Amino acid sequence: MIKNLQDLAKIRESYEGKIAFRQHSKDATVSDGNIKKHVLICGGTGCTSSKSVQIKAKMEEAIKAAGIENEVQVVLTGCFGLCALGPIVIVYPEGTFYSRIEIKDAETIVNEHLVNGNPVKSLLYSETVKGDEILSLNETAFYKKQKRVALRNCGVIDPECINEYIGTNGYAALGKVLTEMTPDQVINEILESGIRGRGGGGFPTGRKWAFAAAQPKGQKYVVCNADEGDPGAFMDRSILEGDPHALIEAMAIAGYAIGANQGYVYVRAEYPIAVNRLQKAIDCAREEGLLGKNIFGTDFEFDLQIRLGAGAFVCGEETALLTSIEGNRGEPRPRPPFPAVKGLWGKPTIINNVETYANIPQIINKGAKWFTSMGTEKSKGTKVFALGGKITNTGLVEIPMGTTLREVVEEIGGGIPNGKQFKAAQTGGPSGGCIPASKYDVEIDYDNLIAQGSMMGSGGLIVMDEDTCMVDLAKFFLEFTVDESCGKCAPCRIGTVRLLEILNKITEGNGEMEDLDKLEELANYIKSASLCGLGQTAPNPVLSTLANFRDEYIAHIVDKKCPAGVCKNLFTYKIDLDKCIGCGLCARQCPADAISRTDYIAEGHKLASFAIDASKCVKCGACLPSCKKNQAIYKG
Repeated sequence: MIKNLQDLAKIRESYEGKIAFRQHSKDATVSDGNIKKHVLICGGTGCTSSKSVQIKAKMEEAIKAAGIENEVQVVLTGCFGLCALGPIVIVYPEGTFYSRIEIKDAETIVNEHLVNGNPVKSLLYSETVKGDEILSLNETAFYKKQKRVALRNCGVIDPECINEYIGTNGYAALGKVLTEMTPDQVINEILESGIRGRGGGGFPTGRKWAFAAAQPKGQKYVVCNADEGDPGAFMDRSILEGDPHALIEAMAIAGYAIGANQGYVYVRAEYPIAVNRLQKAIDCAREEGLLGKNIFGTDFEFDLQIRLGAGAFVCGEETALLTSIEGNRGEPRPRPPFPAVKGLWGKPTIINNVETYANIPQIINKGAKWFTSMGTEKSKGTKVFALGGKITNTGLVEIPMGTTLREVVEEIGGGIPNGKQFKAAQTGGPSGGCIPASKYDVEIDYDNLIAQGSMMGSGGLIVMDEDTCMVDLAKFFLEFTVDESCGKCAPCRIGTVRLLEILNKITEGNGEMEDLDKLEELANYIKSASLCGLGQTAPNPVLSTLANFRDEYIAHIVDKKCPAGVCKNLFTYKIDLDKCIGCGLCARQCPADAISRTDYIAEGHKLASFAIDASKCVKCGACLPSCKKNQAIYKG
């Protein structure tokens, strides 16, 4: 039971050496008994699905068999970020970075590395091997330009051990505000830091807190939006899985700042690992006296509860989220009044997402000036992105605001695979827009992205190459928003369906030039007339692709061609007779029996070849891999 700051300091002193051991220092020494090695295994959702939990069990079994269980500590952590290489295993103090590990590799690593001291080079991430030298993960291109603030503990600590969090100076910020600062001083520190909400439009966090604090005393609430419904986004989930106590500490600080004693975390039920670890962290914080009454011996009380969402995208909108917590169907409410004035059950409420809260303890501990030293003039600090799509290093990255898109894609992301060219990047998910190659060097911050017709959103960043059809991409996101619309207001309920109908018409080869004017007119109407953020931003993918890739729309309409060869009605598969060697592998792969042998005469010789019957072809693409070497099959 932690009753005061002295109790917290004792725990921190006993664990901070252990955590420092994992901070990529080859000269570090461990301070807990005979432990000589720490083996960290990624326990995030991605690696767990690739059997990292079984790898941990197998490794512990091999360690015990080798008789070194008192010398090696195995820890299941949160996400390391480089998801393309999972499952990941890192051994400290060396910092050796093992990637794509299988269960059968666990025993090899134990016997060769942990017992004999010889890292298994064949299992190491190739970028960390430079001749005889082995580099740590911090020295790789993926990590060099990152600055971890919100993700500082992910991949470093055991998320289910509160003492390890305390060992990273955890709960020190809560102790500081309760014993040294007034609520107004806390809010002023957040205001001076310039931190803006990391979950959507980037509203200044300190102003939101100040609005709620200014309301008359009485019941108030602190809410965390952990719904995270954007396709491909997993930033908040990873923080919950890897550092749940950071959220608990931050929400308690927010409660103190505005005068609230109750908080709710609204998280989607599809995040079972995150929900389980967060609940364990809440239970542990209660047991240690860091939630509940008389926290740190003061008269401040604060408690947290989890509320599970059923996966409705609209519940990411703050008023719909509050309605859902109240037990009603998740539909948005008109604003004003805003939640800071009239929110949960009609009481003043602040809502921030997980990433926003994860920054708060460090702002309190290190000061607003430290935070403002990172980022741009109007966008301070760092931003976490889920990097996906046509890129080599898919995963989770945290970069200072102002980092260029080119740096993220080419350096951190490792570039576009298979020699393809960068075409565009989609930020902000279904609510965002596309940034074309002509804007490759744009500095990423809130205002720059909006100027490009996109937005920061929660932080999804999908990279596209030359094989992406931008009309089809707009259709994909619109299909999502049509399906996720709550139906409460007509502009969103009806307007998005009409937009989708026009896009379907164009991709099917039936488009007309006047359809482009209809798209723009209808999109702008939906933006201005919809009730909530879902409808107001739903047309963004359409408007941004129209602005930056209008020539592709025209090609679909006038030429009846899809330049990227994606829209099935606008291309056919053909076989180049000059390249075909008559092997017949493509015919064997065709599920529709659309490929048949067609012999022909060339220079007096009868040669075997194959042809595709367009009337039978279902355009599944199953034939392409069989002809990859000769590339005789093409889209025409």
